[in-house]
Order: sequence, then structure tokens, then C-alpha cells
Amino acid sequence: MSIPQSGGGPIEGFDQLAAYMESGAKPADQWRIGTEHEKFGFLTDSHAPLPYDGPRSVRAMLAGLRDGFGWAAVEEQGQLIGLERNGANISLEPGGQFELSGAPLENIGQTAAEMDNHLAEVAQVAGPMGVGFLGMGAAPEWTHDQMDRMPKGRYRLMTDYMGRVGTHGTQMMYRTSTVQVNLDFASEADMVKKLRVALALQPVATALFASSPFFEGKPNGHRSWRSRIWRSLDESRTGMLPFVFEDGMGFQAYVDWVLDAPMYFVYRDGKYLDALGQSFRDFLKGQLPALPGELPTLSDWADHMTTVFPEARVKKYMEMRGADMGSRDYALALPAFWVGLMYDGAALDAAWDLVKGFDAETREGLRVGASVSGLDAEVSGVKMADLAQAAVGLSHAGLIARGQGEEAYLAPLVDSLKTGTTQADRYLALYNGAWGGDLTPIYTAAKL
Repeated sequence: MSIPQSGGGPIEGFDQLAAYMESGAKPADQWRIGTEHEKFGFLTDSHAPLPYDGPRSVRAMLAGLRDGFGWAAVEEQGQLIGLERNGANISLEPGGQFELSGAPLENIGQTAAEMDNHLAEVAQVAGPMGVGFLGMGAAPEWTHDQMDRMPKGRYRLMTDYMGRVGTHGTQMMYRTSTVQVNLDFASEADMVKKLRVALALQPVATALFASSPFFEGKPNGHRSWRSRIWRSLDESRTGMLPFVFEDGMGFQAYVDWVLDAPMYFVYRDGKYLDALGQSFRDFLKGQLPALPGELPTLSDWADHMTTVFPEARVKKYMEMRGADMGSRDYALALPAFWVGLMYDGAALDAAWDLVKGFDAETREGLRVGASVSGLDAEVSGVKMADLAQAAVGLSHAGLIARGQGEEAYLAPLVDSLKTGTTQADRYLALYNGAWGGDLTPIYTAAKL
């Protein structure tokens, strides 16, 4: 989840909303790679989820990293909720999922070094505490009641709202983890092409990175239960965004969609004010019930943009959001996959040629098929395995064209395509075979 935004004065004109997005455009030589990954903390002796407070806790992890490795504390209402260092952030998801939001980097080699350094620091603090971290898309055993709540006002409001809309919102908040990559665009036209390719191929990422076949102690009938959860959350702010593929798509069309998403909150003086279900359009007119007579700032708009959760999201950059968290190697394959497709012009053009014939029903069908069947999905004559093979091939070519040796990081995906198995498939085979229906070994098999 995002941290509160800052900066930017009052919004004086409607055109500032699209201009805010457009201000992120930059030339290709300034494009960077920002990788984020979440992981579940657990107590190694009991396999219980890591609580916020106590001698073995999320708070103790943050304090240990702060004191031992030069991270600066981020607090809310006197509670330690995150860390900052050199353009990177460590933050908390609602159920205590420990998230690294990496610095903007130039290549996947730097991403690998950043991730390995982070995991090494985490291990040095966690090991003596008897704490481990799990790389999976959904908590395999824990129930909702077992999950501790992080002391963040944003999450208290969201938890309340999620209980009113959809059916799986709190499952998403407290018991799922993802890996995503944030990428740049050069212009409005470049943003549109990248967003269309990102949305159309997001089911491929869901299938390739599927690692959540268990929930509440048993198989759930899906390769990616995390993806299944997102389909029953809140239709006003999630999904595959069919309007993106229509004529006239641009920054303004995306702004109009975000404006139609009900608000969660307004952040003022270190506190989250309840604006659940209220309209940012009313806010622009000074008619927001939560702050009557007050006009929003650009930071309010930036905050509101973080409360929509489509499969690919645009702010001043673009976020690829369709993958389960997995092993270290898969977590690095995710940014490699998308960089290869998005940061080479020939690969991006070829990727669009690959998917431009899909209609909205096919794209949504692939999204559903990916969560249920992974690489075995087939929708409207489109075989997921074939589509994934083509997409990985284009990514590989794009990475080779970049000339930085990044294609090596696609190895887990190449292996999955060769064997026809994903992380989820392998865990299910072990569960039904060597593990004898016991999930205890998952805490070793999926430990980061």
C-alpha cells in the first residue's frame, strides 16, 4: 500500500489532474525500474503470523533494521510503521506483510543487488528472533482472525469499507502478497500503448507467477488465489479497464475513471479523515462532506490515485500488478519480464501485435483462466501456454536489445514454459505427494 503523498498546491483547474500524470513522462534515457515485493513474516517455531508488537514482531523487525542498517524511521501517531533509505522504502501491508519498495534503478542487475542486500539485512535481524519470511501470493494456512492489524489509519478505514463492497476485500488486504514493477513512459501515446499491452498480458504474468494454490490449510482450486480474490473486491476500482482499448484513450480518460471511484480518506495533519464513499468530483467543487468548503491539493489527488487497483495502474509512472509474490528468482523475473516488453520499442510493438485482436471478453476470460488454471488455461481459442511462450520470447529479445545481460533473469519463466509447471503446480504436486497433505513443509519450501 502507498504512503501518504506530499507536495503540490491547491488544484485550481480540472486540467491539472491529467497534467499531474503527464508530468511523469520522460525520455527513454531517463527511464528507471522500481521493484516492490511483499512477504509474510512468521514465527519459525509455531508458523504463526508475525504480530505487530512484542519481542518477535513487525515492530521489532523495523527497529532492528533502523538501528543496524541506517534506515530512517517513518511513524504515524507515534507508531513505527516504515523505514526510508536512499530512495527506497520499507512499509507494511494491513496484515503485516513486509514490503520493500525499491529505489528507481537502471537495470535488473541493480535490482538483484538491491533485493539480495535487503533479504540479507532482513535475515540478520529475523534469524536471532526466530522469524522467517514466506514468498507466496496468499497465506497458505492463516485465517482472518489470526492476522494482526497494523496501526495505520488508512487501513482501518479501508477494512471498514471492504466489508461493505465485494466479498474478498479483507482477504486481499490481510492475506495476500504481490511483486510488482513500476516503469516509465515517454508521452501520452507511449503510456496508452504500454497500458494496453500491460493489461492484455497481465493474465500471462498471473499464470507464470502463480504461487497461491492454498488457503486456510487446503488447496483452493486455483493456481493463483490472490488473483481470484481481486475479481471479487470492488468493481469500481479494479479490473481490466475495457475503456483503455477504446478510441480517445489518454490521460484524461484515465482521470475520468479515477474520479468515478469512491474516495476512502483525506490525509490532514498526520491523520486519515473518513471520506468513505464520497466523491472527488465533489471535493473539486468544495463540497466534500468530510471537509466542507475546502478544495483538494495535488497531494490529495495523488493519494486518491493510490486507492484504485486495476491490473495495471498509472500515476506518474505505470505499475504492473498481476503477479503473486514467489521465490527470490521469480521476484527478479517479474521486473525482467516487463522491462523486456516495455523498454524496447520493437518488443513493445510486437507485443501489441500479439494482443491487439483480443476483445474485452477474451481479456477478462484470460484473467479468470490464469487464476484458475495457470498455464493450462484456454480462452476463445487462445492457449495461455502459447501466449506466455510468445510473450517471454518477446521480452527476451527486448532484454537482449538493451545489452545489459538482463535476459538471464528470465530463467525461471523459461523453465516454467519448458516443464509446463509454475510454483503453484510444484507446491500442489508436493502437497499431494511427498508432503502427504501436510502444509508444514511449505514454510521451508517457500522461505525467502
